[in-house]
Amino acid sequence: MIATETHASRVSAAASVVVRFLRLVISLVFVVAAAAVVGFVVFLRQLPATEIKPARDADGIVVLTGGSSRVSDAMELLSVGYGKRLLISGVHPASSTLEIQRSIPDSQALLGCCVDLDHSAVNTRSNATETRRWVRQRGFHSLIVVTSNYHMPRAIVELSHAMPDVALIPFPVVGDKWNDEPWWSSGAAVRLLLLEYAKYVAAELRVGLDRLGLGAMVAPDEPVHVRRDIARRSAASVN
Repeated sequence: MIATETHASRVSAAASVVVRFLRLVISLVFVVAAAAVVGFVVFLRQLPATEIKPARDADGIVVLTGGSSRVSDAMELLSVGYGKRLLISGVHPASSTLEIQRSIPDSQALLGCCVDLDHSAVNTRSNATETRRWVRQRGFHSLIVVTSNYHMPRAIVELSHAMPDVALIPFPVVGDKWNDEPWWSSGAAVRLLLLEYAKYVAAELRVGLDRLGLGAMVAPDEPVHVRRDIARRSAASVN
């Protein structure tokens, strides 16, 4: 009888532990989900619905390719004197200034004197790496950043981490579709924003870990020549 009661009490205690564990898991899932929803709302509040010209001039302008009208808007800023020089970062390897000239009439003079093309960057993180290289070569201390409004938060995270000593002035490009219909009415727009929000959170987490000294020394998506330069400097410091 005593043995039966002991066994029953053990089963009851085990069941109680399982119930408490499940409650904890459910609570954590709820907290994470609530935080994600709140974070997404905060992210959306950062996205302007209209384009506003930069508050001031800068030494240079960088445009991150990937969205419609980004390059043409950056060229317009350059033409009216918002910056001394423009970097178009993330240009397809097969593209040249001739391709840009065809898509933007009357741009030949600016392309010949004041525009640099970066063919190495393949994502926002490498955009920041190549932009830092360009800024240092030019001796710039301020930069107007041109990219789509939904991409701007992540771009600023990456660029400010790569160049903490450079003043960044955002110029978010707002596509026509943004104002034509509410984003929540389009499945494609919802997917785009959710994906961009996830990438933004991942960038914030990685940058936070880097600042704590917990990030990797060399990013796996750094251009090959950057990894070689870092490896060479590391070897030289050891020797």
